[in-house]
Amino acid sequence: MDVLRKHANLIVALILVAFFAVNMLVSSQESTITDEKAHIPAGYSYVRYGDMRLNPEHPPILKDLSGLALLPLQPEFPLDSWEWQEGINEQWTLGDKFINCTAPEQACNDADLITFVSRIPIILVAVILGAFLYFWTRELAGTLAGLLALTLYAFDPNIIAHSHYVTTDIGIAAFMFFAFYFFVRFLKDPSPKNIFWSGIFFGLAQLTKFSAVLLLPIFGLFVILYALATPKPVGSSLSTWLFKLREIFFLGLKFLLSLVIAFVLIYIVYYPHTINMPGEKLSEVAHVMFPDYGLGPWAKSVIDATYGSDILKPFVEFILGVFMVFGRVSGGNTYYFLGTVSNQASPWYFPVVFLLKETLPFLFLLVATTLYTLYRIGKSLSEARLRRINDFWHFLGQSFRSRIAQYLALFFILFYAFISITGNLNIGFRHLFPILPFLYLLIAKTVSDALKRIQNDAWRHVAWSLIGILMLCVMAIPVISYPSYLSYFNAAFGGHTNGYRYVTDSNYDWGQDLKRVRNFVDTHNACVASEETDAALCQKAVGTLPPIDAIRVDYFGGSSPAWYLGDRFLPWRSSNMPEVGWYALSINFLEESLHRESTPEDPTYSWLKDIQPVARAGDSIFIFYIPVVPGADQEN
Repeated sequence: MDVLRKHANLIVALILVAFFAVNMLVSSQESTITDEKAHIPAGYSYVRYGDMRLNPEHPPILKDLSGLALLPLQPEFPLDSWEWQEGINEQWTLGDKFINCTAPEQACNDADLITFVSRIPIILVAVILGAFLYFWTRELAGTLAGLLALTLYAFDPNIIAHSHYVTTDIGIAAFMFFAFYFFVRFLKDPSPKNIFWSGIFFGLAQLTKFSAVLLLPIFGLFVILYALATPKPVGSSLSTWLFKLREIFFLGLKFLLSLVIAFVLIYIVYYPHTINMPGEKLSEVAHVMFPDYGLGPWAKSVIDATYGSDILKPFVEFILGVFMVFGRVSGGNTYYFLGTVSNQASPWYFPVVFLLKETLPFLFLLVATTLYTLYRIGKSLSEARLRRINDFWHFLGQSFRSRIAQYLALFFILFYAFISITGNLNIGFRHLFPILPFLYLLIAKTVSDALKRIQNDAWRHVAWSLIGILMLCVMAIPVISYPSYLSYFNAAFGGHTNGYRYVTDSNYDWGQDLKRVRNFVDTHNACVASEETDAALCQKAVGTLPPIDAIRVDYFGGSSPAWYLGDRFLPWRSSNMPEVGWYALSINFLEESLHRESTPEDPTYSWLKDIQPVARAGDSIFIFYIPVVPGADQEN
């Protein structure tokens, strides 16, 4: 153990370098995913043109980082297109023109290069989060706890999967975690320095994703609770409640000052994003996106009254995004889950997906440390010999102030999980990412505390051996499952080859495997033409099947099949009548088609229900060869 402590910084550096390298490698292998088609062109337009008309439903800071990375490439942007000039938030069409070369009037950008370069800043944010997790956990519980927390983070296949996508998921996990750290420092010492940094990182969280607005009630509540838990100094002439009211007032006043700093930062960041943006675009988006009920009419009237002011325009843009997110959440989404297709949220979605997607060693540690924590709470209460209610409040106040980081982390985990479970947006495990760093921290601290309390040398040796075995399992999982990180499911539920049976979308199929369709087609055709000399590869790819001159593609993602497949690509939908030939079907569309409610007359992929794919491109795109149209032989 002393060796680990002595070389801890080197170990941290090696873990983070390996984490960075794996993300870069996997990123180079994967095609543009669904959300990136909107986020990447939006970020580039922000930093190059000072115009935030695209993708206002997400704050700009992460997209800015990706846009800045693209600036040296000077890619062509469809400024003269109708979608940019006259369209209303035409982010998907502009994404196709910017990334996927669907604008014949402009020079083509390299889709692979655009996507790869724009992802690098997101990977760096993920690396910084890993380092920050290590240092905060070390600060709370020591070096070994810090190493344990970092290992749980950096070797989680789900974290690796999303650490190289231009989306908000890993970014909001990072900036919320940073905001909590500086808020804890503010509570312990509300000095001008800590007020400033708490405000800055609260603002940065708001600039990452609008769900960070949840921090406001959480932080406000903990300001009050921390002030209430402040013990009255001996000799104070104030009554207990008057003293506590005074503490609430002054700490609350300092918290309000940090919020002012946060919103000043928000304004400063949004100002250059709207400086060249026509104000009427705000009104146009509001009238298209907001409903005519609930807050919709009020939101539209507010934006209509303020969009013409250049001074107010940054805040109007911010408010527009907030209302768009509320509308998105209330509207729900269509998703496949456990054999059903629905657009009504299920309260079982996130608990089940969490159990399916997280690794078995992590789940074991989560259950074990939770039970141990409950045991320690019970033991502490019994040892405290609390005879009066005042004794209990005094005990709780002392515990709360001395363990404020743990209380805050636990409250956030429970609160955020409750909001997710009761919300109306079942869109993927990635939406639980904000709670993961806190789970790693609490698990690592609890394990460290438990090990320190073991007095018997033999039991200590057994405990350390068990933790060592668990950590080796944690580190082995991403090695074994490489490169199937987005489609990762733990072994208890069939692993990455079978996870699609339970749930799809960004849990399994987000468009990451289109490059692998091209690779399959090229390899298969080379084998048919005897240009490929690897017999095992050709046997797997070819069998006795004919070459692929055309392949029918029903693709869920952000890339362009035409970019990768050229004239071999045939666009396809479940509504098309089956034909003889080759098919490449995204499992997201396939599962939704097979399991949604339909009548016998509705065109679906039901004719494929009993037909096995001949191959897969990665995990998420199923390759079929249909030699005879199903039912045609019976008809003839």
